[in-house]
Amino acid sequence: MDPLRQSPSPSSSRASSPRTLPCEMLGYVGIEAVLDQLKIKAMKMGFEFNIMVVGQSGLGKSTMVNTLFKSKMWKSTMPGLGVPTPQTLQLQSVTHVIEESGVKLKLTVTDTPGFGDQINNDKCWDPILGYINEQYEQYLQEEILITRQRHIPDTRVHCCVYFVPPTGHCLRPLDIEFLQRLCRTVNVVPVIARADSLTIEEREAFRHRIQENLKTHGIEVYPQKCFDEDINDKILNSKIRERIPFAVVGADREHIVNGRCVLGRKTKWGIIEVENMAHCEFPLLRDLLIRSHLQDLKDITHNVHYENYRIFRLNESHVLPRGPGWVNLAPAPASVPAPAGPQATPGPPKVGWWAKDNSDEEC
Repeated sequence: MDPLRQSPSPSSSRASSPRTLPCEMLGYVGIEAVLDQLKIKAMKMGFEFNIMVVGQSGLGKSTMVNTLFKSKMWKSTMPGLGVPTPQTLQLQSVTHVIEESGVKLKLTVTDTPGFGDQINNDKCWDPILGYINEQYEQYLQEEILITRQRHIPDTRVHCCVYFVPPTGHCLRPLDIEFLQRLCRTVNVVPVIARADSLTIEEREAFRHRIQENLKTHGIEVYPQKCFDEDINDKILNSKIRERIPFAVVGADREHIVNGRCVLGRKTKWGIIEVENMAHCEFPLLRDLLIRSHLQDLKDITHNVHYENYRIFRLNESHVLPRGPGWVNLAPAPASVPAPAGPQATPGPPKVGWWAKDNSDEEC
């Protein structure tokens, strides 16, 4: 297990506990009912999931979010239709509660209009990293209170979907610079946007070049190899890593194809079905984010990325805990990233040792 995945605990230096031996049961006890209890409790509380989409304007970020959750999460705007281009990057969040088969999901989507749209994109990632760290700071301030809420609101970003323009060449310097910083702070899932603009051969060649770029520049995207807990995780995640970045197409309109109602984009030569693996890899992205790895994304956010931020902030305060329930945490310095807005502190954000540009440590 990687040291970042599990921090050493004070009990690690104690003597190992006695070996636990299996006990033969003489009859039915009902231990398996614990699963039903957990399910009932979880369905009452509901779930939270926070996702961020990053990419240039016109790559279909809003449409992709609507397609993922099959709902009007975000109203997309067509560029050039009287909508001015933002002069600075502005983060926008929207929260909806989605219910399916009695399971409620509180979904927060954060968009980043204006990213990469300027002539000078120097440090355009600062507001994004500042927003992510601000959510960690809010959670930390709630967590260190002596009298805490029973359920701390979780606004931390669990996943960032990065939209790569379908240039067909390789990652741009802006993509590399941003991803190197982002992958140390949050789970990153890159996708090839508007993949229908590339042929199948161009798409595969583009994917391989992006994979080489990620490997060359030490960019660890989700799912990271060092977090595979067992052989089943390793097999599943290895297949996912072979297909990343996913070539996706978004569509929020339904069409009739051979008597079936499908989501797709209608063109002069036919209909591109977004849920058809022969047309694009949207099903792989949906399965990763929702059906197979949603809880794992939240666990890694809490146990790795947030834990790194928490350790950094506690060490920075120069005050160690004085006993159970006592923590004195100094206020965040002015150099800590602030949210995007008119009152944001200028200058590069201060993030933990895990997000330094010159860090050569691997995940």
